[in-house]
Amino acid sequence: MPRLVRLIGPAALLLVALLATLAGLAYGGGAAAQLLADPGPVVRWSLPIAKLLVNLGAAGTIGALVLTLFALSPGEREFNTALDFSAASAAVFTVASALTGFLTFLQVTNVSLSFDDTFSATMGQFFSQIEIGQAWLGTTLIAAGVTVLCFAVRNQTAIVFVALLAVAALVPMALQGHSAGATGHDQAITALGVHLLFAAVWLGGLLTVLVLRGSLTGDRLSVVLSRYSSLALVSFIVVAVSGYFSAELRVGSLERIFSPYGVLVLVKVAALVALGGFGVLQRRFVIGRMTSGRSDSRPWLWWLITAELAFMGLASGVAAALAKTATPVVQVTAAEIPTSTPAQILTGELLPPELTFSRYFTEWNFDPAWVFFCAFGIFFYLAGVQRLRRRGDSWPVYRTVLWVLGMLALFYITNGGVNVYGKYLFSTHMLAHMALTMLVPVLLVPGAPVTLAARAIRKRHDGSRGPREWILLAVHSKPAGILAHPFVAAIVFAASLWVFYYSALFSWATTDHIGHEWMVVHFLITGYLFVQSLIGIDPVPYRLPHAFRLLLLLGTMAFHAFFGVALMTGTGLLLADWYGAMGRDWGLSAIADQQAGGGIAWSIGEIPTIALAIAVVIQWSRGDEKESRRIDRNADRTGDADLEAYNARLARLAAHDR
Repeated sequence: MPRLVRLIGPAALLLVALLATLAGLAYGGGAAAQLLADPGPVVRWSLPIAKLLVNLGAAGTIGALVLTLFALSPGEREFNTALDFSAASAAVFTVASALTGFLTFLQVTNVSLSFDDTFSATMGQFFSQIEIGQAWLGTTLIAAGVTVLCFAVRNQTAIVFVALLAVAALVPMALQGHSAGATGHDQAITALGVHLLFAAVWLGGLLTVLVLRGSLTGDRLSVVLSRYSSLALVSFIVVAVSGYFSAELRVGSLERIFSPYGVLVLVKVAALVALGGFGVLQRRFVIGRMTSGRSDSRPWLWWLITAELAFMGLASGVAAALAKTATPVVQVTAAEIPTSTPAQILTGELLPPELTFSRYFTEWNFDPAWVFFCAFGIFFYLAGVQRLRRRGDSWPVYRTVLWVLGMLALFYITNGGVNVYGKYLFSTHMLAHMALTMLVPVLLVPGAPVTLAARAIRKRHDGSRGPREWILLAVHSKPAGILAHPFVAAIVFAASLWVFYYSALFSWATTDHIGHEWMVVHFLITGYLFVQSLIGIDPVPYRLPHAFRLLLLLGTMAFHAFFGVALMTGTGLLLADWYGAMGRDWGLSAIADQQAGGGIAWSIGEIPTIALAIAVVIQWSRGDEKESRRIDRNADRTGDADLEAYNARLARLAAHDR
């Protein structure tokens, strides 16, 4: 392919993205002069372009790192080239973030650029004390750290932590997006966060493939391209659905779809549909022809990638313009509404109607992150089972049923009525806690997902690490071995109750959306490890004998019950400035509701305990049966040689005594 064609892809991306940004700003009014405290045209037009460069730099960084982790082989030139590209992208990310923070400072403070002490003091105060300034300072520092690490780190496992650090740089960006008004703030943050992440994987991975064109020779190109295509397919689904969540929150209704903001959303949707079509062509036509050995498909591939990058530039430019365009739904915080209730001021959401049993199933508050997690968890599990069956292997039906039920239970807890009322009622929060630590793991653990992944996912032979290799590496790592030890899992499970509820963690997890997400993950993992140590099927370094498992279960749950009784008899609110300040005119008082939550921790938590005890006893019985059958088979094979030797020894002892 001529050098001009090889360079035209990134050029098309940048040019189309820049033009789309300028056109979107002009059409949507995102760069229009402000009535009060206007920072000037240079700042108004430069700030969205700087944010566009931030997005592109983040995409190149994250996309290259993810492709390195899941598609490339260490020791090859492709591996080091991808990391070098990630480092260069991270450098762009750093400079663009610093520029964006500076332009944001000029826009927010409306001060004139100068070199005196007053300007420096004002800027220092902005980046150290103002939330948006702190966010851009944090993003810049993280991006700078990722830049250095991408140059210095070449170990596959260590790159995982570099990639996680790069993803962390997206968190402040997600928190600074459109707030979606007085309602839907948490949903908007999550939708924007997953949208940014998977868009970065999609765009950055494609750019990395283009950069590696000289390193991927022979069949290697089709292999890497096929692996990228799988990542792109998942990214396309997540970007499309999360984009719908964001648009629904900010457009509000179909009548507003032809507003300037709505039209820009339609342009972005059109670009997304076109990219989906390109993805189909790539998977069905180009990769198939390359796999069959037809070299004439390579020119088509590079032209197809160039077209994809152009449409990605269109989507990126429109996204940058949308970030500065006024939404049809007025973006105000609860504190700015004169008639705000205490619940609105605290949570940013309207107080839901009085809780009844039916409203546990009619009220919903979808969390996009957990919607995706549960949907993909069910899909990939069923795909693994189907792959086993296609090659003639069996997989117990009960494992599949339990896994699906566990994922559906997790979906309900994180999106249904429990998620709606958990902010306002401690008892509902405790119900979610019990479900996440006891009910959901009891259903998921017997599904044996690690065993299924080890059997169903194809093993890599080129030194790269796919999902199977990463899962097995994580399971057999020393930290996982320590956490999976029965006594450690039990201590963490029990101690988490007291540490969480009687420390600042409870306040953070209740009042902050990031803290809430951490809380769900923590409860789920601690419960899963504890249940895995009792009835798990997946491989672990050490398992207790069944009798000691029952003792461990009873001891841990006694500790758990004591916590519930302490809440039932307590007379002080754990979080008085939250649950005690909601201003509810329905339901129990805050202290009575907390005591009811203690009753839930004591009573409802015992139901999964009984199920676990029964499961341990059943496994104990089956283990004895297996051991008996093993002894019988050994006796049949050796002609009772062990028994004959034992009897002969007894005869010799008897003769000696005589």
